[in-house]
Amino acid sequence: MKLQKAERHQVKLRIGLSGASGFGKTHSALLLAYGITKDWSKIAVVDTENNSASLYAHLGDYNVLNLNEPYTPERYIEAIKTCENANMEVVIVDSITHEWTGKGGCLQIHEKLGGRFQDWAKITPRHQAFIDAILHSKAHIITTVRRKVEFDLDRNSNGKLQVQKLGTKEITREGFEYELTVNFELLNDNHLVKASKDRTGLFMNKPEFVINAATGKRLMEWCNQGISIDTVLKEIESTTTIEGLRHLYSKYDFMQKEIHDVIIARKSEIENANNQVIPNHTIIKSHNTSQNGTINSNGTTSST
Repeated sequence: MKLQKAERHQVKLRIGLSGASGFGKTHSALLLAYGITKDWSKIAVVDTENNSASLYAHLGDYNVLNLNEPYTPERYIEAIKTCENANMEVVIVDSITHEWTGKGGCLQIHEKLGGRFQDWAKITPRHQAFIDAILHSKAHIITTVRRKVEFDLDRNSNGKLQVQKLGTKEITREGFEYELTVNFELLNDNHLVKASKDRTGLFMNKPEFVINAATGKRLMEWCNQGISIDTVLKEIESTTTIEGLRHLYSKYDFMQKEIHDVIIARKSEIENANNQVIPNHTIIKSHNTSQNGTINSNGTTSST
């Protein structure tokens, strides 16, 4: 356990887009993705919306993975991993709503188990594994989710019951938006959005706007203001001691997964270089005994 100076390193974006059907979630996600990567061929859409992603094929040559029912957490995870293995830089999961309320999704699994409160003990770890696949992905992830209008019955000043609109709610497990870098809520069919959650500070409490590729570019510029992986790799390459490598591995603990293999390779290079500097075992005649002394690689001597 130790304290260290806070630094914002280069991160992978986790962006949410939520809105009612027809408000432009898929189209906005594709424009965001292109602004992030500037390469349509590095974008993949995990499409659960009846091939709706292909409707925008005129935008560019992006990739589509059609995901049909059952919408289990494991099938979503497999789809995300497939995109990662294909070296996609941005993965759009359109939408995550089916993982929660679709056929084979968490709510249906809960119902089949009996619908009891204790049955969530079996479902929650599966849902969390899906969330972790999003949060720990090596690609930038954009998720879309449907919203529904919430109503309530209340009595007015005359004592009559009246319906009150409370607002809209995302159709997924509560709390998902708190895991995101930015969460955009589409407000109408004119594609206007506002940020309901924003760790970047770029969009929160700002006027409503329409998402385009420039929005993705702004997010990527924010993302790149921290310590880049390239900078860390250069530090590793310039390190000439094992102790220095240990220091870097500890210093950049938030990147350990990315730099582990590079650290190991550099360690081998340093060890090989050190072995070449020390000459072959030299036999030294002891003045006091008839035994020979041999210089070891660590500088000590041993008798032969």
